Amino acid sequence: MATPDMCVYCFDALVAHFDQGSVPPPSFANQSYPLFVTWNKAGKRGEGDLRLRGCIGTFSGRLLHTGLHEYAVTSAIRDTRFDPVTKAEVAQLHCSVSLLTNFEEVPSVWDWDIGTHGIWIDFKDPSTGVHRNATYLPEVTSEQGWTKEEALESLVRKGGYKGRLTPELCAVIKLTRYQSSKHSLSYAEYCEIRKKKGRGYWGSRVVIFIFI
Repeated sequence: MATPDMCVYCFDALVAHFDQGSVPPPSFANQSYPLFVTWNKAGKRGEGDLRLRGCIGTFSGRLLHTGLHEYAVTSAIRDTRFDPVTKAEVAQLHCSVSLLTNFEEVPSVWDWDIGTHGIWIDFKDPSTGVHRNATYLPEVTSEQGWTKEEALESLVRKGGYKGRLTPELCAVIKLTRYQSSKHSLSYAEYCEIRKKKGRGYWGSRVVIFIFI
């Protein structure tokens, strides 16, 4: 479901945001999905050294054309965990698009598989009464090398809970598992695709490629 063209469109949207330009029309169907857009930045050790720069999405179905455009920019500049992505960083970015499917509320917080399911938790903080929720996409737990318990401990902290993961807390957590179709694209791959299609982004300007 997720395709390279969706990542290209997200790069186009971010480039247009910085250059105040137009976004080429998308080349994929305008279907509706819950979705997330993730930006990672290549570190000093190259493409294998990626660090998160932003990840925001929605569990409500969104039409892909408007949804990817919106969240490509929002995840880059409005993820409050990080400083906003700058124009100078674009050439070091990797974009991932995740389309979410197969949502299932399960009776136990342990009823999910690492590497297969994303998890979305929802609960009332027993110490403050505050409603809390958080999610990890399917790849996060395996990439971090976590056990299920470690993933849940991290996830309740991500949701703002300061206490420990106890059996009593697990009993009040509502957990929904889901799957995703994901595609990722580096900036270099984006440029190559745009070059073949006749339009590319290089440094701080848009370059129009004309083939005769």
